[in-house]
Amino acid sequence: MARKPESNHPRGATAPSEARQAEATKAAAAIAARARAPRRNKDDLPALPGRRRVVIEAVAPQVDCGRFPIKRVMGEMVVVEADVFADGHDRVTADLLYRHEQVRDWRRLPMQALGNDRMRASFRVERLGRYLYTVVAWVDHFATWREDLTKRYAAHQALELELAIGAQLARTAAARARKAEARRLLAWAKTMVDPALSLEDRYAHALAEDIAAMGFDVVYLPPIHPIGEAFRKGRNNAVTAAPDDVGSPWAIGSRHGGHKAVHPQLGTLEDFRAFVAKAAAHGLEVALDIAFQASPDHPYVREHPEWFLRRPDGSIQYAENPPKKYQDIYPFHFEGEAWPSLWRELKSVFEFWIAQGVRIFRVDNPHTKPFRFWEWCIAELRRDQPDLILLSEAFTRPKVMHRLAKLGFSQSYTYFTWRNSKRELVDYFTELTQGSGREYFRPNVWPNTPDILSEYLQVGGWPAFVVRLILAATLSASYGSYGPAFELGENASLAPGSEEYLDSEKYQLRQWDMDDPASLKDLIARVNAIRRSHPALQHDWGLRFHQVDNDQLLAYSKRTPGGEDAILVVVNLDVRYDQSGWLTLPLEQFGLAPDEQYQVEDLLTGARYIWQGPTNYVALSPRGQAAHILRLQRPLHREQDFQGYM
Repeated sequence: MARKPESNHPRGATAPSEARQAEATKAAAAIAARARAPRRNKDDLPALPGRRRVVIEAVAPQVDCGRFPIKRVMGEMVVVEADVFADGHDRVTADLLYRHEQVRDWRRLPMQALGNDRMRASFRVERLGRYLYTVVAWVDHFATWREDLTKRYAAHQALELELAIGAQLARTAAARARKAEARRLLAWAKTMVDPALSLEDRYAHALAEDIAAMGFDVVYLPPIHPIGEAFRKGRNNAVTAAPDDVGSPWAIGSRHGGHKAVHPQLGTLEDFRAFVAKAAAHGLEVALDIAFQASPDHPYVREHPEWFLRRPDGSIQYAENPPKKYQDIYPFHFEGEAWPSLWRELKSVFEFWIAQGVRIFRVDNPHTKPFRFWEWCIAELRRDQPDLILLSEAFTRPKVMHRLAKLGFSQSYTYFTWRNSKRELVDYFTELTQGSGREYFRPNVWPNTPDILSEYLQVGGWPAFVVRLILAATLSASYGSYGPAFELGENASLAPGSEEYLDSEKYQLRQWDMDDPASLKDLIARVNAIRRSHPALQHDWGLRFHQVDNDQLLAYSKRTPGGEDAILVVVNLDVRYDQSGWLTLPLEQFGLAPDEQYQVEDLLTGARYIWQGPTNYVALSPRGQAAHILRLQRPLHREQDFQGYM
């Protein structure tokens, strides 16, 4: 589509209006006057909010303390920073609040610490007009408690009293929370002091993370429905389940309900809606897994037997992918006479969860359902909900994947998981971004999934996870990962030659040590912060690969359509040895002359380098720094600009 020409009309994020600014100035003057001559109460204390300890200073961007608006155009990011600190050693948490002037409710984003009490968050300008934004911060007693708890645990100190303190904090919070949140807080508090649990389990429960801290936009949930009991699978897909085995979430349906119900151990529909609202408060959207299949216990089997395929012996055909057998899952029979009622019911499943606040769906195995069903269903849903995002999970034949994309799926899984060498990556991502399929096929790359642990991750150890993270987050505008298993470098396979996880969460509950010092969460948070700050990484078509005289080094750049933002990435694909080489860049594409000096800043580490000309030396280590994410600066002209650089 052609872009409309820019006008002189100011667009995007601004400071408050003059009327609001006048009110703020008047209020500030009144506060200053009271500060100069504070009133006294009966205890001879200043009539000031003495319990407020947080200081917020140097908010940027702003023009003349907010008197005049900053300007952005639609699609650009507004990166807001502020100095935020308090007295003492308590943790301080800050949020960025923003809204369009025509929207009543504020949106809230957690701010990330940059070091030296500086914090940052950013939002995208999505509509014309004025935006308002502000920074709020508070002493976070809960975060302080968790930090102290980890220190005491590391020092092998007694934890009972600290866990009791945490439980008290939760009970206090429950007293002012909504009903559903209060119920969860009280349950959490009970776990903290439950004598039936070991200290290790109680400690692990206390440190369960919120994924928003890593800068993700979406939290994806596997099926949240009741799990069937008949033919329930045991751990590692065992045919016989032990009494305490939970079964597979993809075996949907039981006496507690089917596709429109929540597993009773997860809570109620009210709890789910509260979860969606809480995620939104952290800047997260909830994506729900939609798997159109049923367990033998599903109410559909009893109420609509015509929706399933009967074998000659009268039994219902269960799912198979030879040699794998899934006796706990019945596929729907789309070729039966009752297909119209089946289609309508399956569409109503989407509509039900849309009504609960979900706008993103990861669709399980869509290639095993009729193309015509998806074409009809997606068109019907989008007629009323044009903002829906549907992700096609289909590791199948290329033409089938492309057909699903043409039918209306917003995004598609890819073969990235199995593209590891330089040649494979260059060829595949050139196809995705420059081939004819780019007009409709929008890739979403995943280094791992609940189903797939690639050989590269199995044998490469921690460096392999770092490499795949950097590649996924920078090669594609959209990427995801399978939770704690990726963050903690889980690489144990079910058997030699298998790509399935040992002790997979598809068949059992697991506890993860989210405080493991080897966790990738800090690196993930940094990479996601870079993605948020640089629109170039949020586009696919601006990807270009560059020449390096070493097949173990992959170099590529991404630019916004107008070239305003450009990022250069260099990755060592070798997970065992250091690699180095000479990188050659087409400097004219970056607005640089062939012979001039320029500065490159590594956004991962903050290091800066002075380069000159198109060819420069790079060296990367899998055990140290495996990749550069570089920003090319304009040419340097003053001698003092070189001071302090290596």
